[in-house]
Amino acid sequence: MTKGYRGMSMEGPIARWYDAGNSRAASRHDEQVAQVRRYASKGARILEVGPGPGYLSIALARTGDYTVTGLDISETFIAIARGKALDAGVPVDFRLGNAAAMPFDDDAFDVLVCFAAFKNFADPAGALREMRRVLRPGGTGLIVDLRRDVSKQAVDEDVARMRMGLVSRVFTRFALRSFLPRRAYTKAEFEGLVPGAGFGSYEIRQTPLTLEVELRK
Repeated sequence: MTKGYRGMSMEGPIARWYDAGNSRAASRHDEQVAQVRRYASKGARILEVGPGPGYLSIALARTGDYTVTGLDISETFIAIARGKALDAGVPVDFRLGNAAAMPFDDDAFDVLVCFAAFKNFADPAGALREMRRVLRPGGTGLIVDLRRDVSKQAVDEDVARMRMGLVSRVFTRFALRSFLPRRAYTKAEFEGLVPGAGFGSYEIRQTPLTLEVELRK
């Protein structure tokens, strides 16, 4: 598959290490489900772009309210996510594919979400155009990701909330303070990217740690 990510490939041992760290973040997954529920009515078709090990997609499917699909470029993540969905006994359609060339029909989803993955896309403009294409008219997209200008204090407070071992905690703090923000975007950069995708409207909100980009088709 053509490389569709920036930075290191999330395959093999790296993907499995990431999965092990995220497995302890149940409270964060609950917060994300609550965020998505604000946009998704019962029966909604939801696409998660960049689901990684699949925790959010599986949590959404567990509600019984949605039809959930996940798209990731990592073969390892897709295998992990499919196994977790099988173990959980919930139907999630995890697909292998590139965010800038999605294997879906036009207008296929009511809601699209992308948590902590957008900064890794090699073709962010192409990914935004594809997000618009696969959303139905009136559909909503939500991108939540690290902001480039995040403060060390915000990172330290976020890491302190995570339930993980010492080694994972040290590496996660290092990653969030160093190379991950370099891939991320500022509000101004998103304001330069989004209009070219053709969405009807959008809103960008900031928290101390993240940018939240709400897209309306």
